[in-house]
Amino acid sequence: MTAEIFHPATYAQAVPYDRFAELRRTTPVCWIEEPAVGTWPAGSGYWGVFAHADVKRVLRDPDTFSSHLGGTQIRDPETSGDLDFVRAMMLNQDPPAQSRLRRIVAAAFTPRAIRRLEETIADRARTLVDAVLPAGHADFVEVAADLPVWTLARIMGVPDRDRRLLYDWANRVIGYQDADYAGLSTADAAALSPLGRAALAERPASMTRPDGRPLNPRSRVGLADMYAYAHGLAAATGLAATDSSAFTDNSATTDSAAADRDTGIVGRLLAEGLTDAEFENMFFLFAVAGNETLRNGIPGALLTLLQHPDQLGTLRRDPETLLGPAVDELLRYWPPVMQFRRTATRDVTLGGRDLRAGDKVVVYHASANRDETVFPDPDRFDITRSPNDYVSFGFGPHYCLGAHLAKTQMRAMLGQVLTRMPHVRPAGDPVRLTSNFQNGLKHLPIRWD
Repeated sequence: MTAEIFHPATYAQAVPYDRFAELRRTTPVCWIEEPAVGTWPAGSGYWGVFAHADVKRVLRDPDTFSSHLGGTQIRDPETSGDLDFVRAMMLNQDPPAQSRLRRIVAAAFTPRAIRRLEETIADRARTLVDAVLPAGHADFVEVAADLPVWTLARIMGVPDRDRRLLYDWANRVIGYQDADYAGLSTADAAALSPLGRAALAERPASMTRPDGRPLNPRSRVGLADMYAYAHGLAAATGLAATDSSAFTDNSATTDSAAADRDTGIVGRLLAEGLTDAEFENMFFLFAVAGNETLRNGIPGALLTLLQHPDQLGTLRRDPETLLGPAVDELLRYWPPVMQFRRTATRDVTLGGRDLRAGDKVVVYHASANRDETVFPDPDRFDITRSPNDYVSFGFGPHYCLGAHLAKTQMRAMLGQVLTRMPHVRPAGDPVRLTSNFQNGLKHLPIRWD
């Protein structure tokens, strides 16, 4: 039986690394059943890809393994309209269309642009730790969650009082398989801006459809409030200019450079003449996809260090030298995103199996990162590991544009923990997110002296 590889409940306990290792040895490409989960109907099944070489082959060949045909989530969009909508997202396109959208946002994520952010991010990480230090204990998931939300809010021009909306939108999307997150709303309407309150009024009254089936949280209807906010923010170009102009690499030589200086990333998107669907999906990419990875990756990184006190001790003794490679090893060992989907465009043989045109193909980053043919002693956590050819940020044309920004935030937050929370240790059991997509924690209680 392979259904446990798909089932979200499996990951509420732990990532099934032993099962992944068995599959790499026996059937590195194998058919995975896709059973019904709660009120979510069964799917057609898919080919799971578990070996590092095969994962890379799929990711670098969009002509054969398309992001566009069926999107990049395991579950198929429910209607042709839903599919058409998600196809407008950069993640769900293939070159050359994907290359056009990637070019539009690339200037916000160049090393030069991120270097300009580093001090500001470090200051924010320090502020977050300052807020909890006197107590001597905290839920680190809550502490860490604000850094990516705050960073992206600044880049996007979202005012501080509305940034909790980004947190809630991400919860709705990444936590739809988890009862604690699926309907969670934490934003205080009274504290929101008029734009935030107007958008909140567009939030779906229920995430259950009239026929009793769940409403897809990634659909146009399921995130109606977020898209209402996106259009409101686009109209408020003065607000966007005030809050985000300092977070753009103005050295970019594009036709929209002047608009970029004035209105930040939202202005860049508007200046490029995106369709409504393209603009909305690009906003989704920043507000949710750019948020959820770090919200899971930073707490997962600290838990990994706490579970390996020898490595934590080594890192404490020389953080200036070791924090960079440690972050890379943490991303290998705890990949925030466990899998992504493609769709075969033609009949093809992969890993000794014959795939047919139209088959779903799901690559497991979490398995590829533990492939013993690439990583000696792959289950050993080693902050000095080199080389470290992990695929947590993908590979090929869809390699994550925000990888450098993500690692900058991880270094900033972990650096604060290392230097300012002496003898940090667990204060209770961590609680995992129920998700077959995000490798996440809902709670990580910690204490320090």
